Amino acid sequence: MTSFPKIRMRRNRTDEWSRRLVRENQLTTDDLIWPVFVCEGSQQRDPIASMPGVERLSIDLVVEAVGEAKALGIPAVALFPATPPEKKTPDGEEALNPENLVCRVVRAVKEKHPGIGIICDVALDPYTTTGQDGLVRHGYVANDETIDMLCEQSVVQARAGCDVIAPSDMMDGRVGAIRDALDRAGFAHVKILSYAAKYASAFYGPFRDAVGSKSALGGGDKRTYQMDPANGLEAEREVALDVAEGADMLMVKPGMPYLDILYRVKQRFGLPTFVYQVSGEYAMLRGAADRGWLDWERALLESLLAFKRAGADGILTYGAVDAARLLRRG
Repeated sequence: MTSFPKIRMRRNRTDEWSRRLVRENQLTTDDLIWPVFVCEGSQQRDPIASMPGVERLSIDLVVEAVGEAKALGIPAVALFPATPPEKKTPDGEEALNPENLVCRVVRAVKEKHPGIGIICDVALDPYTTTGQDGLVRHGYVANDETIDMLCEQSVVQARAGCDVIAPSDMMDGRVGAIRDALDRAGFAHVKILSYAAKYASAFYGPFRDAVGSKSALGGGDKRTYQMDPANGLEAEREVALDVAEGADMLMVKPGMPYLDILYRVKQRFGLPTFVYQVSGEYAMLRGAADRGWLDWERALLESLLAFKRAGADGILTYGAVDAARLLRRG
């Protein structure tokens, strides 16, 4: 083996042009999905204290914001409703209302910006007084009964114009059931992005603030259906089942603490694989940057590039618009 000094790894790092030329992974705006929180009202902006720089927006402002994202080249947005407390019930029936907040915003965005993809979350936690993703029966989230509602919720969202149904609930068997329901209703073209490996993580706290499920959940947790952070092989089993049930795309959530899972999923299954830089990850980076402890622009792009290196085809990030501006600037 040729030894030092004939081999000098630093040679290719000497110049900007050579670093660009040998770069293994690239981050572009095509990789970005922007999660947006929607609230009732008009000209309404509600800052989310635990997510600096992120706001709940009323439908009219969401339409404007999505137009900006589209102009920057972001291919898709993910819409999350902050359901008013008076519309929440133990069984989350508002999820099935064709005139609920998320259905109205889907129609408004599609009418104004037909060329951008719309991803809708399928789970009951924005609509239940329990804050759980499913129907609670005798203190336990009932799997099969929940799936029946998720199928109805998926069809309602597809009728509103949603392009991608993204079940985030982690009920067993829900991908196959939703696929059947969509096909029967005439929505064979609607894609399913499965939250295939979603962990019971401490990094979701700010998101629950944003959609108003944190107070409802109270001292409860979601560990009977979301995955144990200690488990990796189990994630591969979960993903394999969703692939067999007809998932078009896969999701790993959260992102940075689960880069190993992201890598394994992409390597083993080869399907389009997405990762969610969740609210807690965003809040840590942005909060540290606001205090002068990190360079926000560099830290954001570095964190997103790490997901690409691990195998992600797309990234949901609350920093999507900032990242798109930075990438355009070059």
